[in-house]
Amino acid sequence: MAGLWRSYQALMTRHPWTVQIITAGTLVGVGDVISQQVLERRGLANHNVTRTAKMMSIGFFFVGPAIGSWYKVLDKLVTGGTKSAAMKKMLVDQLCFAPCFLGAFLGISGTLNGLTVEENVAKLKRDYTDALISNYYLWPAVQIANFYFIPLHHRLAVVQIVAIGWNSYLSWKANKM
Repeated sequence: MAGLWRSYQALMTRHPWTVQIITAGTLVGVGDVISQQVLERRGLANHNVTRTAKMMSIGFFFVGPAIGSWYKVLDKLVTGGTKSAAMKKMLVDQLCFAPCFLGAFLGISGTLNGLTVEENVAKLKRDYTDALISNYYLWPAVQIANFYFIPLHHRLAVVQIVAIGWNSYLSWKANKM
């Protein structure tokens, strides 16, 4: 396991953007598998591989680039490694980025699931507030620790590790019709 972590760190140093995007897509996919197998209890015979592929594509093309870029912007907006700076980053992250990100995530997943604009808007009205409240139960504490202790190029990985559980919830929420 230690060797795997060292390899990951070496790749992260050489190709941070690529590794962050691959990590995000893979872990969004893992979250969907957990959602289908644990939360929804579908069993392997009823696993929706197409849905997992769609969720992974959201991870590769939206989650990884959006969060990776956001952390770079946030690091320029709020500088420093103090507790105060970590708190400011968490507040900006949770009050500005999280609400927009969640809306976009749910909207993209609805679109990939073939919802019409009207159905997607209705689904957002039904699920968005619940997802945002759930977000606030988990992410502020994670983000304070992340912004205070974790170097910029590892933040997305830390978030994605925690997000395996979160992605399972989001996948369930996004695919619940």
